[in-house]
Amino acid sequence: MKEFDIIIIGGGRASNLALKAAKSGKKVALIERSKLGGTCPNRGCVPSKLLEGYAHVARSIKGANRHFIDASIQSIDLEKIFQETNGYIEKVDGRYETNLGKNVTIFRGVGSFESDHIVRVGDERLSSAIIVIATGTRPKKPEHKKAWSSDDIFPLLGKVPRSITIVGSGFIACELANFFDAVGVKTKVLVRSQKMLTQEDGTISGIFKEEFSKNIDISFDTIIQEVRYVDDKFLMTLKQKDGVTCEHSSNALLYATGRESNSDTLDLQNTTIQTDERGFIKRDAYMQTTVKGVYVIGDASGEHMLQHAAAYEANHLGKILFEGCAEPLAFKYMPHAVFTDPQVASVGITEEQAKKQGILYVATTTNWQASARAMALRINYPLTKFIINPQTYEILGCHMIGPESSSMIHQVLSVLHIDNDIRHLKQMLYIHPALNEALLPAAVASVQACEDWQQ
Repeated sequence: MKEFDIIIIGGGRASNLALKAAKSGKKVALIERSKLGGTCPNRGCVPSKLLEGYAHVARSIKGANRHFIDASIQSIDLEKIFQETNGYIEKVDGRYETNLGKNVTIFRGVGSFESDHIVRVGDERLSSAIIVIATGTRPKKPEHKKAWSSDDIFPLLGKVPRSITIVGSGFIACELANFFDAVGVKTKVLVRSQKMLTQEDGTISGIFKEEFSKNIDISFDTIIQEVRYVDDKFLMTLKQKDGVTCEHSSNALLYATGRESNSDTLDLQNTTIQTDERGFIKRDAYMQTTVKGVYVIGDASGEHMLQHAAAYEANHLGKILFEGCAEPLAFKYMPHAVFTDPQVASVGITEEQAKKQGILYVATTTNWQASARAMALRINYPLTKFIINPQTYEILGCHMIGPESSSMIHQVLSVLHIDNDIRHLKQMLYIHPALNEALLPAAVASVQACEDWQQ
């Protein structure tokens, strides 16, 4: 038995917690079954955004004619694109290991519980009064053994496919479909309903569907009835909601239909740690599970499955464990973005959620055309939607669609973080004619809607 001051199961965002513990003089065991850094830098956020950069350039060239510029793409070196991206991924694990230093003992393998405070990794048995579970999630298993999940994209081994079929309508499906289509891989998306990005506000998801469909071949109300893999090709029978079927084929088949808990790898039946009906680990406001001294952070809790949320939680747990912090975990807001074309960013509740919850609100939608920088983009769809409490001017939700939405929304996040009042966005001084200036008429419209309601 090897004893430690703290055991951390999962080397993603929790590696920062391991480093913090080590610097405070603690003896740390860090267990990782795959590569240090976790999903984000190895097969998620970072490599997918590297690919999005190539897609953005390709889309810009293809759209040059709206600026009265005759431009065309002569060739795209897909092998080089993936070589560069895979080259980044190959260095991640080593960088993390080097940064952790000597006070962290790394155990490579699957960590599972023998009891509440004893963990086994291979032939090693580890014990600690403090254990942190940070095992993340995994993609739902593809319905065909030769098909890919998002974990199989990075690093992509072998030849880049000439054609791909993607099943799903969430942000992972949309981001990957945008990349493959933009760089010349024949791409088809299958959606079982009529909606895309269903977690977004209805106004935004409606615009997204219309604009995204202009570039991508999408079949709505469609499922795969049957699939076979013959001669390096997937042969599919597609079935529509009305019962009509058709044949379709592609070199690759990717399922992006959601993620699920990794808690089944932990042998929690040997403990008194409880999970919810989805298999995610229950915790209190201090991130402690139903066992004293055992904590859970990040996707493993099933609450906020976003990298920036996991990093925030790891940092806050470090303050609780090593700095005497007595404050419970509390997010003032939780933003997210979809890095595709068009780009989407969102924070707070949607109008649909406000209606369902019976919350008092006013909603405004404002285009970006008052900004010369927005006009220069020569696209008409960019829009900002605010959901506001008309009594207090509190921002309940902000939803944006348009280029650089993920950057523009940070101006709103600053107001949410410091003093949540939409009037600040109306009163502040903007650089003219920066793209962010499009927020000014949106704020003005929201304040006016609140004043009209008050009258």
